[in-house]
Amino acid sequence: MKVFVFFVAIAVAAWQCQGDDHGVNFQVFPLRMKSGLGGHYIPEISCESWRLGVETHNIIEFSGVPKDCIGYIGNYLVGDQYRSDSKTVCREAYLYVKTLNISNKDAWVFDIDETALCNLPYYADQGFGAEPYNSTAFDEWVFRGVAPPLPESLKLYKKLVSLGIKIVFITGRPLSQLDVTASNLKKAGYLKWDKLITKDPSYHGKTAVIYKSNERRKLEEQGYNIIGNIGDQWSDILGTNVGGRTFKLPDPMYYVS
Repeated sequence: MKVFVFFVAIAVAAWQCQGDDHGVNFQVFPLRMKSGLGGHYIPEISCESWRLGVETHNIIEFSGVPKDCIGYIGNYLVGDQYRSDSKTVCREAYLYVKTLNISNKDAWVFDIDETALCNLPYYADQGFGAEPYNSTAFDEWVFRGVAPPLPESLKLYKKLVSLGIKIVFITGRPLSQLDVTASNLKKAGYLKWDKLITKDPSYHGKTAVIYKSNERRKLEEQGYNIIGNIGDQWSDILGTNVGGRTFKLPDPMYYVS
C-alpha cells in the first residue's frame, strides 16, 4: 500500500491537475469493499458504487474513503475519468449561461478547494481521503500557496469573465488564509474577482450550509443576482439563496456538512 501511495504521489506531482496528456496510464478497476458482519466481501457493493453513493448524496457524513477503495479512488482521481466528469459539469454550466441575458448585476459563486483549486498533490500523501483529516497538515499545505487549478473550472471561470459575469469565491478557509488564498488563486490563473469570502470566526460550530447560505443572502442584499453556483460539496450548493442553478463537481475524498 505504501508503494502504491508513493507511486501515485509522484504521478500527481507530475500531473499537477492539468492537461489531457499527463503521462499516467492508470486502469480504473472496481475494487470490492469489505462490508457486513466480519468484514466479508459483498459482491453487490463495489468501490465504484460507493463513489456513486457519495456523489448522489446518498452516502453522507462519511469519515473517510474505505481502505479497500484507496486504489480505485486514486486511479479515478489521477486518471482520465475525473477530468472527464469535471468537464461534463462545467460544460453544462456554460451551456446554461449561454441561455441567459446577462446583466451587470449577475454573479457566479465558486467554491475554492476541489473546485477552483486542486489539492490532489496533498491528498495523494493522505491516501486520497482514507487517512483521517489532519487540519495542521492541511493548513501547512494551504500556506504554501501552490495548489494548481482544476483545469475545467478555470476554463469555465474564464468564459464567465469574458461574458461580464461577476465572480465571487466563497470558501470554508478561515480569514487567516485570505492573503495566501488570493495569491494562490492568481498564480493558478484566476486573475480577477469581485469578492473573496473566507469563513468568519462567528461561524464557529456552524455548518457549511448555514455559513454559505448566509453569505449568499448577503450578496443578494448587496444587489448581486446569483445566476450560478458551483462546488465539490453538497454543502456548497444546498441551503438558501443558492442561485439560478447549481452544479456539483465530483469529489469522493471527503465530506463537509
